Amino acid sequence: MIRSSCLAFALAPLLFATIAVAEPYLLADVDTGDVLMQSDATEPWFPASTTKLMTAYVALSAVREGRVSMDTPLTMSSRASHAPPSKMGFKPGTLVTLDNALKMLMVKSPNDVAVMVGESLSGSVEGFAAEMNAAAAKLGMRESHFVNPNGLHDPDHYSSARDMAILARALIKEFPDHADLFSIGQLQLGDKLIRNHNGMLGHYPGADGMKTGFTCPAGWNIVASAQRNGRHLIAVVFGASSPRVRNDEAALLFDRGFDLSTNGQKLDALPASGVSSPPNMRDAICRGHGKARMFEMQEDFVAAMPGAAPSFTVGRGGAGPLVNMAMEAPPHAAGLSDEGVAFAPVPVFVGPKPGWTGPVLAARDAEPEAASPVSAFAADKEAAKPEESARAAIRSSVKPVARLRPLRLPPHLTPEARARVVAASHRVAAKKSQ
Repeated sequence: MIRSSCLAFALAPLLFATIAVAEPYLLADVDTGDVLMQSDATEPWFPASTTKLMTAYVALSAVREGRVSMDTPLTMSSRASHAPPSKMGFKPGTLVTLDNALKMLMVKSPNDVAVMVGESLSGSVEGFAAEMNAAAAKLGMRESHFVNPNGLHDPDHYSSARDMAILARALIKEFPDHADLFSIGQLQLGDKLIRNHNGMLGHYPGADGMKTGFTCPAGWNIVASAQRNGRHLIAVVFGASSPRVRNDEAALLFDRGFDLSTNGQKLDALPASGVSSPPNMRDAICRGHGKARMFEMQEDFVAAMPGAAPSFTVGRGGAGPLVNMAMEAPPHAAGLSDEGVAFAPVPVFVGPKPGWTGPVLAARDAEPEAASPVSAFAADKEAAKPEESARAAIRSSVKPVARLRPLRLPPHLTPEARARVVAASHRVAAKKSQ
């Protein structure tokens, strides 16, 4: 381990640089799968909401297989609606198309919508977790195990920086037609504007998306993608001490990586870590603040989105590539812009697509409930009362479940999905006749 005095001397030319304790990071080339830089990249870690990249992967795979379409409505269950923040706050019975649900997941990162996606596509959270683990095994994500679709803390829910890079690369290469999901800067639901938590978007030249995440046990995580001069790179930073630090470290990785050539070390060839379980960062990240204050920090950061001096780090295993970068002071460091960015809002809505007569998916054995005719969008802290303009907008698109037209089941649905949808329609018909 380099002594702090030596490190400070090495960083002296870079005024106002901050030093943080580094946790796992990795930089990889999308086209070749080469690892350009890494530290502890195969060490298990709590992924937090970067988990939702796997939720999106499983959902997009279901679309590719013809099991659902992007316009298929999904049903908010009681279980999903009780997920803790961050959440949209939709009432049980509310319908949201898969397309709108995925957009919300990548921008707002709502835990209730993630559960809704999992339950609707697989019948239950547990069934969806099994699909997530099957996909992880197929992709070669050796350090990953998922138990839910949103990344809320569970000691048995973990991944690694390497595995998340593999997943990000698979999303980019397998689903190029859906790349815009990960680069949305802002959503609009009624008159509510919802800004993306990914501070790289619009502030780092060439940044084109992916996903952030935070829990006290995980710290501040990011999986980021950027392109420059025909090269496409993925950066993963886990366990940063603040949203600003995670973004600065990702920017620093990109700055250096775009000047590096590939070295032939592949993602799937990185050696396994000797660490068997993820560390819990709760004391280091949230002691003295509490989770609510940490969420406030993120919301304040998203609202202001300031630039900052680069953060340089020292890994647990000693001086890593980020320290070397600090010593070399890369001349082309772009860093994060501190200029305000105005994103064109992407509209989303609640309810089925107008004219939809296909299946409506729901959790297995879930009792359908009439959807609320108004928006139930909520901020992280508490459900906000919908305003009149949002109420009018949602009324025009939401249909209570009991008023939907008779379902027409396409032949490509699996027997389990057909049975689940038919059972739900029978329960709706019975309620309607009462």
